[in-house]
Amino acid sequence: MTVAEQVYEQAKLLPEPLAREALDFVMFLRDRQERGEWRDLIDAQTVALTAVWDNPEDEAWNNV
Repeated sequence: MTVAEQVYEQAKLLPEPLAREALDFVMFLRDRQERGEWRDLIDAQTVALTAVWDNPEDEAWNNV
């Protein structure tokens, strides 16, 4: 039995309010994972664009 199936079987035994709380927690974990993937993308872009953003020719834009 997979972990997802085990979670499902256990969730079926919970009273409705606790099942909703468990669902909220699962959704929180999924959202956190998606945000982490976006954070990785943003960090990669930051590294790639550092040379473009930080150069003497664009010094005037640093205080805008």
